[in-house]
Amino acid sequence: MIDVGLIGFGFAGRVFHAPIISAVPGLRLRAILQRHGDDAAAHYPGARIVRSMDELLGMDEIRLVVIATPNTSHYALAKECLLAGRDVVVDKPFTTTYAEASELLELARERRLLLTAYQNLRLNGDFRTIRRLKESGTLGRLALYEAHFDRHRLQMRPGAWREKALPASGVFFDLGVHLLDQAMLLFGQPEAITADIRMERTGAVVDDAFDVMLHYPKMRAVLRASMIALAPELRYIVRGEDGAYIKYGIDPQEEALKRGRVPKDDTWGREAQDKWGLLYTRQGDTVAAKAVATLPGDYRLYYANVRDAILQKAPVEVTPEQILNVMHGLELAQESSRKRCTLEW
Repeated sequence: MIDVGLIGFGFAGRVFHAPIISAVPGLRLRAILQRHGDDAAAHYPGARIVRSMDELLGMDEIRLVVIATPNTSHYALAKECLLAGRDVVVDKPFTTTYAEASELLELARERRLLLTAYQNLRLNGDFRTIRRLKESGTLGRLALYEAHFDRHRLQMRPGAWREKALPASGVFFDLGVHLLDQAMLLFGQPEAITADIRMERTGAVVDDAFDVMLHYPKMRAVLRASMIALAPELRYIVRGEDGAYIKYGIDPQEEALKRGRVPKDDTWGREAQDKWGLLYTRQGDTVAAKAVATLPGDYRLYYANVRDAILQKAPVEVTPEQILNVMHGLELAQESSRKRCTLEW
């Protein structure tokens, strides 16, 4: 049994980490660092509620620490945990800069500790389905991969740190970090990047929209997000020589977690049939379309891998190289947007 300490019980800690950790065999949510409030105790009466890092790291039984706090605190908290000899999971974005990420990963390597980023959207059902379609060769050689994170939210959120002018705030570091990770998991490092990262909403002080193009030989990966998108929720367009896959709608796990549901069995993460994506293929002179069952999404698989990596039963799936590639992509895209040009990777 691996005892886990969770730092932070805001949206990320409460929705995306605590319930998933609690649902994975071999992990025990032993402590939660919540500096103010008592809702963590109400939700997880079996966990000890602590108010400081000293109190958390003073619990010798804690082996894994999960950091689910505002982005600007990730580097300092992760470093403190590594120096205290703990394995660490850091919510995305991993840090605010590539230099911070590189330093932390080198420290973890020197101390032979696990350090990884919470790239849970790899385990969304729609992306798992796309990975299978690509690996099976169903679509043939790919020419276009387009991923969206569009919403219709015109008003600012008062007090939300993600919408304040702080390092690593804004929608690109919030959602672009997922889309970059997914694209490079499929296709590896691009040859170049072209980005337009911008503010679209009235009153915005940090970016709330982006279009990022990753250049690959004979194909492009296009990553997009906007808060002014009043239309059906387009998620993916994947076009190849032998077919195309179009997917609308959001993976159901986040909404279920927001409602307080906890993963318990193999019914978790299953998408309704009317939300399945469409696979288009040519049959003679006509194009046929059929619904393709979306693979179940399951964030438990992320923490099951972390558990197995700590126990040296499996390699960690979100690797240091992948973390640094994403951080490089975030910074290079920002530079591309500022200079309004394409930059070599």
